[in-house]
Amino acid sequence: MWEKFYSKNGLAAKKIAKLFLQLDEKEKIPRVSDYCEILSIGRGTVQNALRLLEEMKAIKLEARGHLGTFLVWKDKGMLLEISGFAPLIGSLPLPYSRKYEGLATGMVDAFETSGSRVNLIYMRGGVNRIEALRTKRCDYAVVSKMTADAMLDKYSNLIIMERLGSKSYVSAHKIFLADEEKTQVIDGMRVGVDRESLDQMHLTSLEFATKNVTYIDVNYMQLFEKLQANEIDATIWNVDEKKISQTFKSISFESEEALRVSKDTSEAVIVIDSEREEEIKDKWASVTKEQILIVQKSVENGEIIPHY
Repeated sequence: MWEKFYSKNGLAAKKIAKLFLQLDEKEKIPRVSDYCEILSIGRGTVQNALRLLEEMKAIKLEARGHLGTFLVWKDKGMLLEISGFAPLIGSLPLPYSRKYEGLATGMVDAFETSGSRVNLIYMRGGVNRIEALRTKRCDYAVVSKMTADAMLDKYSNLIIMERLGSKSYVSAHKIFLADEEKTQVIDGMRVGVDRESLDQMHLTSLEFATKNVTYIDVNYMQLFEKLQANEIDATIWNVDEKKISQTFKSISFESEEALRVSKDTSEAVIVIDSEREEEIKDKWASVTKEQILIVQKSVENGEIIPHY
């Protein structure tokens, strides 16, 4: 069926699909002669194009005699796809916690509710997600506000399209200790740091700036195993990852600067390329952050099974 869109009738259907996106359900559609004039095509081509859109179940029309033809319903997602408006691609953190699963589920649900779709990819490290945005492998990237601010200083074409509010990215960061008898990080300890996680690396450098510790490079997905094997003595990570928070003792930051910065690491923001601002915002027009956050909270509370 999709091969038909490469025909003369199919190309006309693509153009008419764009026009249907501007019509509301139950609304009277233009006459065939109107489409002929607008698109400079023949009556037969218009009629075949409308028939093709109905066969694809992108629209359902109802002829009402002298009253004209009305749009009974439309599949906005299908019309967007036929028109050549591909779904947005968003880059999100790896969904290892209920909060991140909720964020992904919230985005999927919000777009589906609006009648459109979004495709999500998952990448470790906010810097990597920003790089995916810069190299056009995605249309938007979800990172912490702290990472966004750092990247916006470096790349002037990037902007924050939406802020999702405090604790939308992580609930909090804490220091986790391998030895439960310890009450603080002391000189000589080995501290795990993931240099691809700008948040974790920055918080680590601030918190232990006055300590004589050894930094051990660790992929954050291995922090639990490294603590358990006593290959590191301490690390900073978020409390949303239940395995690490339920197994190891955690303590709060001592550094006032680390505490201040941690507020920006708790908020999720959506970063886009400013050159595509109008296009991206148009596709987000019927999606609100409130929809996303409600679903995120429901997933965190176990009220909704995550699906993304």
